[in-house]
Amino acid sequence: MRTFTEAVVNFINREDGPTAVEYAVMLALIIVVCLAAITTLGQNANTTFTTVGTKIGSASS
Repeated sequence: MRTFTEAVVNFINREDGPTAVEYAVMLALIIVVCLAAITTLGQNANTTFTTVGTKIGSASS
């Protein structure tokens, strides 16, 4: 039982675990921001291409 308690105390005292969790949270936030930016840019590009396509289509008629 003593070795188990020492292992738990050592795990809590080490900073590797919290550091890994912090990096995982930062990575998740970066991924969310990138996905939001890509989605927004994609929607804007789609709107632009639709507008240009409509104007070109109506100009050639």
